[in-house]
Amino acid sequence: MPFYSEQFIDRVRTANDIVDVIGASLPLKRAGTNFRTLCPFHKEKTPSFNVNPALQIFHCFGCHAGGNVFKFIQQYENLGFPEAVERLAERARIPLEFENDPAAARARGNKDQLLSLHEAVCQRWQQCLATEAGGQAARDYLAQRGVGADAIREFRLGAAPESWDDTVNWARNRGLDPALCEQAGLTVRNAESGRQYDRFRGRLMFPITDEQGRVIAFSGRILQGDEKAAKYVNSPETPLFTKGRVLFALDKAKRPIIEAGHAVICEGQLDTIACHAAGIRNVVAPQGTALTAEHARILKRYVDEVILCFDGDKAGRAAAVRSLDDCLGSGLTIKVASIPPPDDPDSHIKKHGADSFRAILSGARDFFDFYLQLLGEENDRTSDKGRLAITRAMAGKLHLAGSAVLLDTYAQKTAQSLAVRVESVRAEFAKARPGAPAPAREEEPDEDLAAELPRPSQPEFWLLKFLCLADPTLLDWAFAHLDPNWILHPTVRRIVELRLHQAGTGGNGDVGALIQELGDDEAARRLVTEAASDPRPIPNLELQVQNTTRTLRDAHISRQIGEIRLRLNDSALPMEQQHAIQRQHLELLARKSQPLTPLADS
Repeated sequence: MPFYSEQFIDRVRTANDIVDVIGASLPLKRAGTNFRTLCPFHKEKTPSFNVNPALQIFHCFGCHAGGNVFKFIQQYENLGFPEAVERLAERARIPLEFENDPAAARARGNKDQLLSLHEAVCQRWQQCLATEAGGQAARDYLAQRGVGADAIREFRLGAAPESWDDTVNWARNRGLDPALCEQAGLTVRNAESGRQYDRFRGRLMFPITDEQGRVIAFSGRILQGDEKAAKYVNSPETPLFTKGRVLFALDKAKRPIIEAGHAVICEGQLDTIACHAAGIRNVVAPQGTALTAEHARILKRYVDEVILCFDGDKAGRAAAVRSLDDCLGSGLTIKVASIPPPDDPDSHIKKHGADSFRAILSGARDFFDFYLQLLGEENDRTSDKGRLAITRAMAGKLHLAGSAVLLDTYAQKTAQSLAVRVESVRAEFAKARPGAPAPAREEEPDEDLAAELPRPSQPEFWLLKFLCLADPTLLDWAFAHLDPNWILHPTVRRIVELRLHQAGTGGNGDVGALIQELGDDEAARRLVTEAASDPRPIPNLELQVQNTTRTLRDAHISRQIGEIRLRLNDSALPMEQQHAIQRQHLELLARKSQPLTPLADS
């Protein structure tokens, strides 16, 4: 993982105005000095998502999401912090800086070169498809398949001419490094002659993008010529591209996936493009491979449910089963939607319309129901051999899922399907269990650990609000007079300590920087953004800070006095200790009566 210096992170943060960043994705409307819109992180009808340009923070008063510009990108794009830094650095055209890691800097530089090369060749093939004679076969094929101009533009489809050296010559004319083209998988070197030739020739080109929409690889479909040639040719794995970690169209589908609450998985690019063109945009496809554990991990960041949508013929159903071994233990709920033969999603939509396809998706079945029926069709339920094959196959898949609930549920369903006793099926399932112990039953979380912290008291919350909005003079006063130990709420205390540390070390009082220091403490971040975004006016801020600080001090002293009085009730205390406690009591009373130094005098 790259390591960025605090100075670099601050530079990136200050270069990206939060209103511009959020406004590029959401329709912001001015509301007083702030901006407001519907929250992208929960469903609502009345806008409660506020963006504060002065403090460079956002806060939703509905779901309490909040943070600075980095946190918005992390949550909205489902990225880790380093990726959010990279995204915003790229947006602000700030070169990435790696602290004390020359190897990482070299790797990043190589990736940047590869990204530039992929973008350039993508544009080259787009131009070929649009206007050149070498793109005619691809234009004819797309017209035949009913792929419209909007889809061609959105997915940036292109055409590689039928030539052994078109890309080689194009790269040479642009002064590009031949070794870089070879590393990108655009060209291949002949082992005997050492000459380079094009990997993609006479093919319809599908750019493969990462989650940011950057071109990282290509998939090329053959259009004519040698029938023995592979139907699809994909880029080899490179520093940019690992096929088991990439889902086609995820950059376009991730927000629709979150909004729909599930992802639809198709087999290929044209099926996926057809779904998007029909307005069904929560659709992605694995890149020339079965679904992998890494695919499942990526999807789990967005949703808890996926629908596999494969052809309804025997081959398509077999593909659905094969694709799942790495995903069954991911925690995803997996369903299967079968397209009636002989169609695939593309042809079904074109024949019957998008609503018919949506109905198929709505009727998707739980995977294990689908699998049990499939096994029944492939095996003789009336024979011992067939019943045993069905039971063992079900057990194998169920054990991959690692759920005792599913095991019990489908022991009952399998027994009913085979007309045998459920105890017998359970026994067979137990025999098929892998050598490792079965997953233990999840225990109920401890209530004390699961419960959220209570809300801070009103004075503590108002102090937080004051300190978030305070100018440097007020922060300096608070640093000199406020003891964080007066605060009972642990999260508020931590925030105040960091805020006062900013003042004590000559910080600029930047709330965005404070949020950055809070790191992954979501509760603290939400409190800060809520307090700073609170629309209630603050008359006479200086006096309010002083009065609230004194209220907290006096409450702290009162708690100490209460403890002392309890000790004085102990008749067994020696006289000397009683006198010492009484003196302490008087000191506390005297301290409580003392005013704090007014701001004007400090």
